[in-house]
Amino acid sequence: MHEAMENIVDSIESLLESAADYGKTSYELAKLKTIDQTFNVVSSLIPGAIVFLILMTFLLFLNLGVALWLGNISGNLFYGFFAVAAFYGIMALMVHSFMRGQIKKRILDYIIKQAFK
Repeated sequence: MHEAMENIVDSIESLLESAADYGKTSYELAKLKTIDQTFNVVSSLIPGAIVFLILMTFLLFLNLGVALWLGNISGNLFYGFFAVAAFYGIMALMVHSFMRGQIKKRILDYIIKQAFK
């Protein structure tokens, strides 16, 4: 009887150790999956950020050229810069008023799509 009890206790201890190992392994797997998904999202955003920076540099110089050209046409250099600034101010108000929710939704949808890819 004593030997049978020891076998049962050993079996239970072995089962508990296996359950603990399974829990640790499951935790590690979940952690690695989370890290993988995070790096997938970040790595998909980096090329977009590089293209965005190049586009912003292009637009900066284009806007400087347009402002100088408009200033040359109007006779005062700073009038061209005011005209370009007014254009962007009006565009910003329109985007903020009419498209703010749509832009936010598209960005969130993109990030979620990349996370579950």
